[in-house]
Amino acid sequence: MKKTALYDIHESLGAKMVPFAGYDMPVSYSGIRLEHEAVRNGVGVFDVSHMGEFILKGDNALDLIQMVTSNDASKLVPGKVQYTCMPNEDGGIVDDLLVYMLDEHTYMLVVNASNIDKDWDWISKHNTMGVEMHNISDKTTLLAVQGPKALQVIESLTEMDLVNQKYYSFDKGVFCGHENVLVSSTGYTGAGGFEIYLENQHAEDIWNQIFSKGEAMNIKPVGLGARDTLRLEMGFCLYGNDIDDTTSPIEAGLGWITKFSKEFVNCKALEHQKLNGVDKKLVGFELKEKGIPRQGYPILNEQNENIGAVTSGTMSPSLNTAIGLGYVYNDFSTPDTEIFIEIRGKAIRSKVVKLPFYKSK
Repeated sequence: MKKTALYDIHESLGAKMVPFAGYDMPVSYSGIRLEHEAVRNGVGVFDVSHMGEFILKGDNALDLIQMVTSNDASKLVPGKVQYTCMPNEDGGIVDDLLVYMLDEHTYMLVVNASNIDKDWDWISKHNTMGVEMHNISDKTTLLAVQGPKALQVIESLTEMDLVNQKYYSFDKGVFCGHENVLVSSTGYTGAGGFEIYLENQHAEDIWNQIFSKGEAMNIKPVGLGARDTLRLEMGFCLYGNDIDDTTSPIEAGLGWITKFSKEFVNCKALEHQKLNGVDKKLVGFELKEKGIPRQGYPILNEQNENIGAVTSGTMSPSLNTAIGLGYVYNDFSTPDTEIFIEIRGKAIRSKVVKLPFYKSK
């Protein structure tokens, strides 16, 4: 198991550690519900250094990104971030990722931890243009400082203008006295906040400075357990659960990041799906009876016929109701449609709902 640069801190805080994507990662410290509420209402910090970071550099870097990703990266300018995915040749998704435009010829791609090697090989396979590629994943620490009080905690730790930083934008500069730190207004919680990319050797010092500054705001360390409940309340897809090599971006509701104004891998087949529709769709649902949906549970219609499967599910800490995502046949994808989740042999009454589940106040 790999360890992040903050492993010793997690151990000292009594974190429950679990294997995840080849890393020993904290799943919780004080409990998932407490950590979830800290992010929704205050501020929490995640160590998500298991994520992968690639630098693509050169005159043809944009052309390569345009070929392997579905969104239109030509819309980016330096200091901006874009959410996108990499389609495969069979209608599925290699990975979903973020693209950061660092300067005119330099980009950073942030990929999922479990897909680092797969993504690197996929991009390399399509790099017939001589683009310089660097995998900086093992050198990079990534902290997600999330929640409505995140700005209050970190704005005084840097001279970067975080107050006026727009969503999906970033700055690079001195943070906590350390150079070459990238701070972006991004995150996977729906609670607002920042993601901070830094060199491993500065990780413990920056973590400690953030927690010292946030003490008055009851800042909490947060593990992967609450990261999952937070993203699910927003209806955000998790690779390996809600999207994978067999699910298309159109089926997954990611048509908004699939732009047909350019050529990219498998674009013709995906455009056909967009124009002619798909047989199944990813939907959100909430249970109307007691039970918790889990990945793989069957989704049924009123006649007890199988119409799909759950991809993610949990008891929502913010809503106090069981929620989930799953693929269903098109006819059952409209909000307010009654469906049933099979839990331990019993059909539990549920309802398709419009995403996100959690609406910020």
